[in-house]
Amino acid sequence: MRSPLFVLALGLISPAPIACAGEMTPTHFQQVSLESFKTTEGVLKPGQKEGQVLVDVPKMRAVVPSSSSSVAELHFTYLGPTRRQLPLASGENRLQVGLKLRAQDACNLAYVMWRLAPEPGLVVSIKSNPGDHDSDSCGNRGYTNLEPRQAVPVPLIVKGDSHVLRAEQEGKVLRVFADGILVWEGELPREALALKGPVGLRSDNGRFELEMFALQP
Repeated sequence: MRSPLFVLALGLISPAPIACAGEMTPTHFQQVSLESFKTTEGVLKPGQKEGQVLVDVPKMRAVVPSSSSSVAELHFTYLGPTRRQLPLASGENRLQVGLKLRAQDACNLAYVMWRLAPEPGLVVSIKSNPGDHDSDSCGNRGYTNLEPRQAVPVPLIVKGDSHVLRAEQEGKVLRVFADGILVWEGELPREALALKGPVGLRSDNGRFELEMFALQP
């Protein structure tokens, strides 16, 4: 039985729920320990429970170098906004948490992001900048939001809420689950499929308790 996850692109909503499907079981996963994350921006701290990590900084970016890129699951509890807020390079002050997929480097990867503000919803995007490999080189260039072939809304999140976000790739197809419901399904473009890299985490301007599960080679 597949445990699902979160996400959806705003304005791209089908009128009826999408049925849940899948064969992956939790036994295929390994919980990611704090020591297994490579944090590239911000800080991850130990959480209250074993295997849990805490984010309390305006910007956090991390990858799991030992992981496979085909599936990842994130259990998170929203604790409220960070005391200090930092706008993105675009100037927007966004509050969000989500998964990195096929994270080749800071300039070339896929994102599945659950946005809390300014407009709630799920966004699946690709950042593609061939030839660039670090944030100083590419900045906020190269983002493309992907359109799903089917999608449903994700729940609104308030302080204290806990949710599960899951992303799975099978061939060209990416499926995203929120709390056991398939909420986004679509195809990854060629440039995304060419990327080689692990899964990871990203958060902006929110405090979160997180538990991540990933496939290990």
